[in-house]
Amino acid sequence: MTDLFITIAETEADQQACFAVRREVFVEEQNVPAELEYDEQDATATHILARDTHTNTALATARLLHYKPGIVKIGRVCVLAPARGRGVGAAIMEFAWDEAMRRGYTEAQLGAQVTVLGFYEKLGYESFGEEFLDAGILHRMMRKSRPV
Repeated sequence: MTDLFITIAETEADQQACFAVRREVFVEEQNVPAELEYDEQDATATHILARDTHTNTALATARLLHYKPGIVKIGRVCVLAPARGRGVGAAIMEFAWDEAMRRGYTEAQLGAQVTVLGFYEKLGYESFGEEFLDAGILHRMMRKSRPV
């Protein structure tokens, strides 16, 4: 998608836009309880925001969390329904990966909803471990490592 601007959400307004996208996708669309969607990790996470360059409308978000030495956890990845199927999700994941590598991480992990495992596999992520429930939704862990 060429009409997309992705950045680290450094301002309060950008962070609130990230939370609004998450509310629409996870809380309203997928019925995740708000008290599970927003957590203490939001305060220390690096939030990423994708906007339409023409309208400045927030379209997608993700967050990065330090997980273990050398490993970053990408989470809360979501794209608003009208923007799906246009490459927005792949673009924000590429940005998240590039940012993690720029910060010196060598691996990224994420808990993916099983319905979108194929999306992450196309981006080079591999499943590992058993399926698990998170907020009542079946997930599986995935990871991608920097080539040596």
